[in-house]
Formats: sequence, C-alpha cells, structure tokens
Amino acid sequence: MTALRLRDVHAGYGGREVVRAVSVEVPDGSWLAIVGPNGAGKSTLLKTMAGLLPGSGEALIDRRPVNSLSRREKARLIGYAPQDPVLPGGLTVTDYALLGRTPHLGPLAREGAADLSIVDTVLGRLDLTALASRRLRTLSGGERQRAVLARVLAQQAGLLLLDEPTTGLDIGHAQAMLELIDRLRREDGATIVSTLHDLTFAAQYADQVLLLCAGEVAAGGKPAEVLTAEALARYYGAAADILTAGHGELVVAPVRPAPSAGRPPR
Repeated sequence: MTALRLRDVHAGYGGREVVRAVSVEVPDGSWLAIVGPNGAGKSTLLKTMAGLLPGSGEALIDRRPVNSLSRREKARLIGYAPQDPVLPGGLTVTDYALLGRTPHLGPLAREGAADLSIVDTVLGRLDLTALASRRLRTLSGGERQRAVLARVLAQQAGLLLLDEPTTGLDIGHAQAMLELIDRLRREDGATIVSTLHDLTFAAQYADQVLLLCAGEVAAGGKPAEVLTAEALARYYGAAADILTAGHGELVVAPVRPAPSAGRPPR
C-alpha cells in the first residue's frame, strides 16, 4: 500500500515557484531520502508533503488529499520535524514531548494518564528517561535532536517527515540517530521521508532516493541507481567515486580534482 503519493506537484513562496512537477510514490513502511544541492527545493517539498505550504497537483496521504485534511487530522497522520525547530528553552523534555499529544486531545482537555504513559515509553525508547525533567536549553545538540524526535513520535503518526534530522551532529551521533529512526521504522511500521545532505547516509538507510535539482526531479529510484558519479558531477558539480564497503553498503567518496595542467599543486 502507498503511504504517500505526489503527482505533478508545484509549490513555492509568495508567487515564486520553488518545486515543479514532482511526482513520487512512497510505500508503507519504507524510507525515502530527498537529496540535492543547496537550494534544490528539498525543504520546500517536505513542507508541501506536510500540508504546510499550498501547492498545485495532487498530494495524497493514505489516498486522502493532504489539503482536504484539517490541522488536527494532519497532525494525527503526519509527524513533521523541521530542520531548525523553535524550542521553548524553559520547557522540560517531558513537557515538550507531551506537545505531540495535542492532536489527540479534545478542546480544553489536558493530558491524561494514557498520554503520560505514551510519552514515558517514547522517552525510554530514545534513551531520554534520565533527561525527562531537564530544561531544553540545558541539552546538547544531540539530546535536543532526540527531544524533537520524541515530540514527533508522541503523535503516533504513521508518516514521519524529517528535515535534516542529523543537522549539527558529528558522525557518531548522526549515525546513532539514523539507526534509531530505522529501528523505530522497522518496529512501528512507520513510513519515513527525510531530507539528507550526507549522501552516504542516504545511500545506506533509504530504500528510495529522490534527487532534486533546481526544484525538479533529476532522478529517482534505488540509491545505487540515483547516486552515481555521473549524477554527482552533473547536479552537484562534484568529483566523487561510489564505493562499496565491506558489507555491501554504498559510500560516496569525494575525490580531489587533479591540478590543472601547467599549474603546480598547492
């Protein structure tokens, strides 16, 4: 079954079109990585998927048009984590995660025991239990990223849209974050759509890759089909080799261009 389907989607800001004619299907329980050079329209496309930006074309979540859903319905179906979320520093980790329960509460209702239990479980899965009473402003970058994911998971949505979930993380913490997201995907059956700058991570974690350039789809398919040396040269202006690691994982390795003829190397 398809969790998300876009057909000929166009979107942008203030009359300026940023993404054009994007079509893609994301099966239930799969992971789609959206990649592309800076300014390609990756975050704009993710916001359009989340129903946060108006656009033309067709965007369906579980066969329902995104723009026909109420804000509460969207929040129950879609968990969205922006690249640079505004975090209220005075809130504790628990209070912030509880914000994810808001779509499930009635008007003027407060969180109950069931909501607190869901949040406690989420914090445990994200190794945040020991930080539950800590203020957000006291957390490290990696801890804040996990707190943002906790709020998203507390929504219990089937589709997670994650804009650069590894932003600001070193390679070890970034790898741990992606392993965590992949484990949650496998255990919960959630569908993941994420933007990723790191092409090696995109190749190793995603089932499908969508390559955007100047707001349009340049290529789409399995990582090995999309992330080729030719594509990186054409769309990124980058020299790179595509290597295979010991267990068959793809690695995108930048290659320093040879010095120009007649010019000594620096």
